[in-house]
Amino acid sequence: MMDLERVNAYMERVKASETQTFKPVSDKLKVGLDLGTAYIVLVVLDEENNPIACEKQAASVLKDGVVVDYSGALRIVRELKEKLEARLSGLELLNCAIAMPAGTESSARTHQYVAEGAGFEVTNVLDEPSAANSIYQIDDGVVVDIGGGTTGLAILKDGKVVQIEDEPTGGTHVTLVLAGNYHIPFAEAEQIKQDYKRHREILPVVRPVVEKMASIVGRYINRDEIDTIYLCGGTCCLTGIEQIFEKQTGIHTIKPADPFLVTPAGIAMNCKI
Repeated sequence: MMDLERVNAYMERVKASETQTFKPVSDKLKVGLDLGTAYIVLVVLDEENNPIACEKQAASVLKDGVVVDYSGALRIVRELKEKLEARLSGLELLNCAIAMPAGTESSARTHQYVAEGAGFEVTNVLDEPSAANSIYQIDDGVVVDIGGGTTGLAILKDGKVVQIEDEPTGGTHVTLVLAGNYHIPFAEAEQIKQDYKRHREILPVVRPVVEKMASIVGRYINRDEIDTIYLCGGTCCLTGIEQIFEKQTGIHTIKPADPFLVTPAGIAMNCKI
């Protein structure tokens, strides 16, 4: 079982590192690069996995985990890297790890090209749900990472990933439903989705999309063997999403206080230095 108190405390510091730069224990730094459908995120940890700094930027350079605007992705990663290095008093960030939505490993090379083009050496490539479990540290259960484009999951037994799956339903689909329901542009719907004060209002509208995400997970798990679902990813910031998952699947569902940065931080933990 995940130690939710530990995870929330750690993620609180990761969140704080967006605006505050912490002092590392040495100059050896780990970087996690998360090329997402809605956001690109860089998280910096020191060699003891203490959060040091984080930068993110909204982007639309990927679709379902695949880079569709290479030059745009490269520009954003370079800019984020430069911002972090400036915050770190000019200390150069050399190595990074990257992660792919489960099932899109064939496009890992393009992700690697983006990282290398920005000046990183890619020292590890992994799948996103497994990266998230570096934070959660669960032995048995299923980690579900819901990003902008996909719902990915990793089933764990005895601390090992035994199955990974991914399907193209994510936060973008939630935004499209909001845009259609309110007859507003996509960008405005995205803002509404990210406004926590409006989550109670929009939940009934987007519930069918969330139920579809839950049904994707339910399709791949054995309820006799899995007793807990652990959520992460930006879409899981939606208030009440865990209750919908639990009702749809019949399986106890947990999410941390800030699920958005879990995967990027987990990616950074797996950076080899």
